[in-house]
Amino acid sequence: MATIKPFAAVRPRPELAVRLCTLPYDVLSSDEARELAAGNPFSFLRVSKPEIDLPATHNPYEPEVYEKGKRTLARFLSEGWLRQDAQPGFYLYRQTVKRHCQTGVVAVVSCEEYQRNLIRRHELTKPEKEDDRVRHIEALNAQTGPAFLFYRADAAIDSFVARRTAAGPEIDFTAPDGVRHCSWSLHAEPDLAFLQSAFERIRFLYIADGHHRAAAAVRVFQNRQGSGNSRYFLTVLFPHNQLRILPYHRLLRDLHGLTPPQLLERLAAVCHLQENAAPTPPGPHQISLFVEGRWYGLTFHAPLAAASDLIEQLDVALLQRHILKPIFGLADPRTSDRLCFIGGVRGTRDLEKRVASGEFACGFSLHPTRIEDLMAIADAGEMMPPKSTWFEPKLRDAMFCHLL
Repeated sequence: MATIKPFAAVRPRPELAVRLCTLPYDVLSSDEARELAAGNPFSFLRVSKPEIDLPATHNPYEPEVYEKGKRTLARFLSEGWLRQDAQPGFYLYRQTVKRHCQTGVVAVVSCEEYQRNLIRRHELTKPEKEDDRVRHIEALNAQTGPAFLFYRADAAIDSFVARRTAAGPEIDFTAPDGVRHCSWSLHAEPDLAFLQSAFERIRFLYIADGHHRAAAAVRVFQNRQGSGNSRYFLTVLFPHNQLRILPYHRLLRDLHGLTPPQLLERLAAVCHLQENAAPTPPGPHQISLFVEGRWYGLTFHAPLAAASDLIEQLDVALLQRHILKPIFGLADPRTSDRLCFIGGVRGTRDLEKRVASGEFACGFSLHPTRIEDLMAIADAGEMMPPKSTWFEPKLRDAMFCHLL
């Protein structure tokens, strides 16, 4: 069962939401965040990445950085730009971009259930990134952005959400990237009871994005021995069939001493090659290669794609095992500086541009990972290869905060 709990969220004043709410802290570098926040005193990046209000030479992990974030959050609250609800509730959060729409339940979930693997993950975390968020949560005494979770879709929850979002939203804005963000609050006791009961029938929750946020929240819970509200962490919970996973493409800085014809010859040993292929692979176990201004379609030979292991069937794993490691000499994609990843909306045009510029020698375009495969791997207790999924659109920080 999944335990969800209502909470008194900190939310933006509706008329300021478009200026307050920002992309998650971990999809932007400090320089990118500094540029996005320039000229906007309301930008929540000043809370989630407080180093942007200190000199660029400043170490972003120094204690004064987190102290700066604490003071900025306090100022946003004292100015009334952010306001805490008077009573606990659940919330609904809808994101719409072009024809895609996804609506999630905003709640806090149990750190203890994370420890018991009822909240399942599919990625390893990096200690230094966990440490950063632990220090941020501890200093601000708040979780300032939600983890992005999902569950196997449930018809009763779908129907409830559809009824409650039929009325106009309390917050409604379209961000500069074209994503529309809407939210509704639920404080009536029957609504709270229904959602808690409905999620008790949900066997597992899954982390889509926010592995470091979740892991850091659990460490704070352990440090504080569950005091205050630290026993729970902030999430948005979506049904699995509404989510959109985009691929993570790969760029290589060199051909590992091979000429392009030699590379194609080596690839022919593991793949069927097609010249003048589409930049986007048409299906699983197919990859597109861009080299010397041309696209080639690569279809893995059937015996390679028929691996019985769940992870080895993933395109990112097939690429690593049969191409990147033996042909390019890349033993560990987590640490190699010869490999670069392009995720999500940047797509194949950015890949082409960066290869054509000479910055990279070639690029591989992949088919997106299926969410069913992600759940199967998480259920098996396995971890996916690095940079396997890019969920889009991203949640906005400052839509909801959870004070500890």
